[in-house]
Formats: sequence, structure tokens, C-alpha cells
Amino acid sequence: MKRRSFLAKSSLLTTGVVLPAGLASASEPKTKGDYLTVAHITDVHIRPEDNIPTRAMEWLERVKAHQPDFYLNGGDSIHDASYDGVSRDRVLEQWQAWDLFCERIKEQEVYSCIGNHDPWWDVANKEKEPMYGKSYVVKRLGMPAEYYSFDKGNWHFVILDGNHEGISLGEEQMKWLEEDLENLPTGTPTLIMSHFPITSITNALVGGQHKDHKELKKLFYKHKDKVRVCLSGHQHLLDRTWYNDVHYFCNGSLSGFWWGEGDEESAGKQYYLETPPGYAILKLYADGSVENSYFPLV
Repeated sequence: MKRRSFLAKSSLLTTGVVLPAGLASASEPKTKGDYLTVAHITDVHIRPEDNIPTRAMEWLERVKAHQPDFYLNGGDSIHDASYDGVSRDRVLEQWQAWDLFCERIKEQEVYSCIGNHDPWWDVANKEKEPMYGKSYVVKRLGMPAEYYSFDKGNWHFVILDGNHEGISLGEEQMKWLEEDLENLPTGTPTLIMSHFPITSITNALVGGQHKDHKELKKLFYKHKDKVRVCLSGHQHLLDRTWYNDVHYFCNGSLSGFWWGEGDEESAGKQYYLETPPGYAILKLYADGSVENSYFPLV
């Protein structure tokens, strides 16, 4: 198996964590050059109205200022294609807005996963509609498959698809993940991204995490020399959980309150509950340690 190419379907002891200023401090400073800088954007929920593309692109410029080596897009790229009654034209205009957004980072690599709002399901003739379901999302996001893995530096990255029954991987993908981790050299630091949190404090607030989290926890413990980070979005909330020396980062969304002002539970304008819209910058060090810094946009 070639580790330097896409692999598609076919502790606090070592980890420093950074949150917004005042919430946590960085670990011992590292020497610049011995880490990957990765931008994590998720839940952009882009759509053409309310000046959202312009607002999104302005915020993307703030992400670009960090000069990340590449981007991880956590899904729900478009506002929604998944509800009943969504027309073909509506799906297309959302993806066109996404394409415009991505023009700003076309010179850089973006690795995406599928969010629950991305696929179009309400189709009369599924067999003859090329835009139906997840395969069209894979095409529009430039993904090699619904789930896949790749390598950067000495880090291994796994992109999962949790859009199976009850938010899970399903039998085929779980077997693939087991084999992918098994085939890694001992001690390979690994980051796993799913749209949905695998283990999360936010699940107690709003639900929404993987139902197969116990199976995944067991698998990660088996490969505790490898799995360092699990990254997610979906919740539009910010949390971090540390268990068995794996850091679970659920970062807030670029869209915040879905580009709206908020509601009676919002702690501020565009907040979802107490989380403002924002993005994360991760530093992934050669020794397997990691920093996850969340940058609020308002």
C-alpha cells in the first residue's frame, strides 16, 4: 500500500492545546518549521442570498492570513440540499455560491468530508438524476471518494463519512478504517476528521455525535500509538474532550447561527448558544503533539 498517495475505499503528556485568548495557554513553544499548519473550516452553509457569499469570502481572507499549508473542510459546505422539497435549481445555486467561495483558495489544497446537509435526496428519478445523493457531493468537493486517507509530512489524515444510519460509519467503512490504521507504521501520528463529533461534550447539549463512538474508542485504543486527534464540526459549538490520550476537537462553524443574528439562547450576535462563528488553526508537530486554536470572527 502506498502511504504517500490517496487511500480511497477500492497527553496532555504530549499535546498542547490552544483556545481563544484567556481560555487556555499554549504548550511550550516549538521551533517554527517542525509542524504543519492546517486550517479547519466547517459548516459554511453557503447560499446566495443575504450577501452571504461576500461575507463568507471576507472571513475567508482572515483564515488565509495564517498561511496554512492546506485546508480541512468539515462539511455542510452548502446551506442545505437535504430537506424535502428542495429543487434542483436551488441545489445548483448553492453549489455555485460554494464554487465562488473556493475561488479565493483555488491555489491551495482543500480536503473535505460530506456533511448531512450537502447531499440532495428529494429526487423523483434517483437512477437518472446525476445530482442525487453523496456521489454528486464527492464530485463537487473534489473528493476521491466518500471516505479516504492521505499523508502530509509525517502525519496521516483520515476523512470519514458519518452519513450512515444513526450517524455511523457502517460496516464497510469501519472495516476500511480498521485496515487503514493497521497498515500504518508504528507511531504514525494520525488525525481523523468526521463531520460529526465522535466523542463530544456538546452531545449532552444538542445530541449529534456518532452512535458508533464506543466501537471507535476501542479501535483508537488499539492504535493508541497512532491516533492523536479527532476533528469535527456539525454542532456549531466549540468544545474539546481528551480521552485515552486522544484529543477530540469540535470546532465552531464559519456560519455561526447559520448566518443569522441568533435567538434568545445566543450569547452574542451570530452566536449559536455560547459559540461565536469562527475557524480553527491547528499546528501538527512532528512528534505527534498538536495545538488547536479557535479564532472567533465576531
